[in-house]
Amino acid sequence: MLKRLSRSNSKVSARSSNGALRRIFEEEESALLRFAILLVGQREVAEEMVQDVFLRLHLKWEEVEQPRAWLYKSLKNRILNHLRDERHMIYDSGDFVASVANEAESTMESVSRLEAIHVVRGLLDSLPEKDRKLLRLKYFEGMRYREISEQTGQSVGHVGYRLHHLLKSLAKKLHLLETDSF
Repeated sequence: MLKRLSRSNSKVSARSSNGALRRIFEEEESALLRFAILLVGQREVAEEMVQDVFLRLHLKWEEVEQPRAWLYKSLKNRILNHLRDERHMIYDSGDFVASVANEAESTMESVSRLEAIHVVRGLLDSLPEKDRKLLRLKYFEGMRYREISEQTGQSVGHVGYRLHHLLKSLAKKLHLLETDSF
């Protein structure tokens, strides 16, 4: 664990802080980048997010007690914000719009549900078009594997294989987003 140095000797403290920050960067940068790419699906955006959280850590260094945990939590929040901000680009056709106008739900439940919908929309939007099409045909148009196979030109077995792995991948991404125990 990193030791916090007193602020009384600011030159020594600054050098030590920079060294500790550099070590954390070298140790965690690759893992943070993989995490961000997995969830965002775009390397350039992920790199920018990772760079941003390291910059923020540098600015808040004296306030942060657990830098590694802070980095992962900050990156997760940055990713969630990105996915939420990108929701307007998801599906103009309204294929994935869910109703949250249930009067029995409280305002907080509605907000939580909307946030979850936006996260899922963001994850779906990060998929290649051909994978989004498979999901749309199966789960929103209710087609059977055989019908999807006929429409896409893929074998029935491949359709099942792709859908299985797409759902598994989406579940993993959702699990990573909801995990707060970094």
